[in-house]
Amino acid sequence: METKILDTTKQNIEKAAIIIRQGGLVAFPTETVYGLGADALNPEAVGRIYEAKGRPSDNPMIVHIARASDIGQLTPFITQDMIALIDHFWPGPLTLVVKKKAAVPLRTTGGLETVAVRMPDHPVALELIRIAGVPIAAPSANLSGKPSPTQAEHVKEDLMGKVDAILMGGDCRVGIESTVLDLTGETPMILRPGIVTPESIEAVLNKPVKLDPSLNAVPNQDVAPKAPGMKYKHYAPKAQMLVVEGRREKVKEEIERLRGLNENLGNKVGVILFEEKAFVEAAHDFFAQLREMDKDDVDLILAGALSDTDSVGFAVMNRMLKSAGYNIVRV
Repeated sequence: METKILDTTKQNIEKAAIIIRQGGLVAFPTETVYGLGADALNPEAVGRIYEAKGRPSDNPMIVHIARASDIGQLTPFITQDMIALIDHFWPGPLTLVVKKKAAVPLRTTGGLETVAVRMPDHPVALELIRIAGVPIAAPSANLSGKPSPTQAEHVKEDLMGKVDAILMGGDCRVGIESTVLDLTGETPMILRPGIVTPESIEAVLNKPVKLDPSLNAVPNQDVAPKAPGMKYKHYAPKAQMLVVEGRREKVKEEIERLRGLNENLGNKVGVILFEEKAFVEAAHDFFAQLREMDKDDVDLILAGALSDTDSVGFAVMNRMLKSAGYNIVRV
C-alpha cells in the first residue's frame, strides 16, 4: 500500500477526510499522541486499524468527535456528570466511557456495550473529524506494543505502507494518552491515568473518583479490558528496561552502578532520569525518549521512577512500568 505523506494544509486535511469517509486509514496529530483514524461507525474500516497495528481485537478504541454535542450520536443519554465534565475539560485529554448506542459497532468497542469518547484539543484533529462528517475511532498510531508516537516521524517509522495517509503535524503537546474515566458505574472510575487528574475531576463533579484496582497491579491477561492499555504489554522499547525505585540519591547511585556493570560487559546503556518534580515534562518527553533509545540501538534502558503520590507522576509511572514489563529494582 502506498502511504500519502500530507502536510497539514486545509486542502490536505480535506483529502484525508475523504479517505476516512471512503473507509480508509489516516494517522493524525492530537494534543496527546498521534492517532490512527478510521470511520468509527464502519466496522470494516475499524477492522483495518486492528490489522495495520497488529492490535488484539478485544482492545477497545477511543472515538473522537469534533463537537461536544456529537456525543449524542454515540450514547443514548447524557447525565449531569457528563455535562459538567464536557463543559470543563473538552476539548482536551479526557475520555469518557459511557453506554453505547446500537449504531456503534462492537468492533469499535472491543465487544463491549460501552464506548469511550473524547473531543481532542488540536486544530488539525478537529478539522479532520468535522470535514469527514463521521466520528473517528483512533488508537495511537503505532504498531501495537511499541512506544506511543508523539512526533510524525514516529508514525512513519511504524506505519509506512500500512495506512493510506499520514498528516504530518508537529510535536504533541501533552505526550501521554488521555485520562480514561468510566461513568457507567455508581462511582466514576479512572481506567487509565493521564494529565487530567483525579483531583481535578473530583473538583468538577464534587464527588469522589476511584482508580481502577488494576492500575496498581500487573495486568490480568484473562480479563477483557474496559479501556485501551489495560491488558496488553504496552509502550515497549526494543531494549530490556529496568525501573529503579527508591530515594532519589540511591536511585542515581544504582543507575550509575548498573550502567557501569553493563558497559563493562560491552552493552550499550540508555538512561531516563527526569528532574524530581518535573512531572509534566516527563509526560511530554517519556515516549520520545524511548523512541530515541530504539533509534540508538541500546541494549538496556535504566529509568528512574517518579513519585506516584503526584497524579501526573502516577500517570507517567503507569506507562513506565508497562514499558519495562514491570521489571523493578528497589533501592
